[in-house]
Amino acid sequence: MHARSALFDVYGDHLRERGSQAPVAGLVQLLEPVGIQAPAVRTAISRLVAQHWLEPVQLSAGRGYRATGRAIRWLEEAGARIYRRVDQAWDGHWQLALVDPPADRAARNRLRADLTFIGYAELAPQVWVSPFARAELDEVLQRAGSTARRVHADAIEPGPVAAWDLDALAAAYGAFVDNADALLDRASSADDDPDREAFAARFHLVHEWRKFLFTDPGLPDELLPEDWAGRTAAELFTSEAERLKPAADRYVARVLA
Repeated sequence: MHARSALFDVYGDHLRERGSQAPVAGLVQLLEPVGIQAPAVRTAISRLVAQHWLEPVQLSAGRGYRATGRAIRWLEEAGARIYRRVDQAWDGHWQLALVDPPADRAARNRLRADLTFIGYAELAPQVWVSPFARAELDEVLQRAGSTARRVHADAIEPGPVAAWDLDALAAAYGAFVDNADALLDRASSADDDPDREAFAARFHLVHEWRKFLFTDPGLPDELLPEDWAGRTAAELFTSEAERLKPAADRYVARVLA
């Protein structure tokens, strides 16, 4: 687990209801149970500040860092997808973005990653498809210095579902279910602090589940197989995350107090 992604987990899962801010000492202490040491935390903070995800703030407990407006929007969108709070009804239409890619190679690669993250797949060169209009598209294009024409399609033949590798995604969901018990056991500590143990277990669970943000486009249920492995995985994640949440929240409150 990288310190940078772990900090996103902390801000997204534990600090959004606490002003999206925390003192440095608190961040270090929160990441210690999941195996991330203080120097790595401080280095990751510096990089996130340079990338405009965090900004320094003076707190009563000392110097701290607050998520920027951009980070808060991203974390809210990610949280809605992680906990499946949005249940969109599909109208049967496809949204196409005919992208004019940026000239810079690094910007092109980042644009591809960002389009995939918000739920698009490349149907043909520079033609990206999604079952839903994604509100984040404008910001993604602007950040890459790119533009796109939008097309609203009634039908596309052959169907665009093949643009996503659903077999690989189903296998990943199956692996998540198979490895869940081992993941939670590995996260357990032996320090006789059940709240700290629950925090570590839930942290690892959410961290692994968050990886599906980069691979699962959130396709409408009617486009997925009846025995879709993602449904079983989502039920397991939701059940375990809710079970561990009260104790994990107590640990966070104790640390930040």
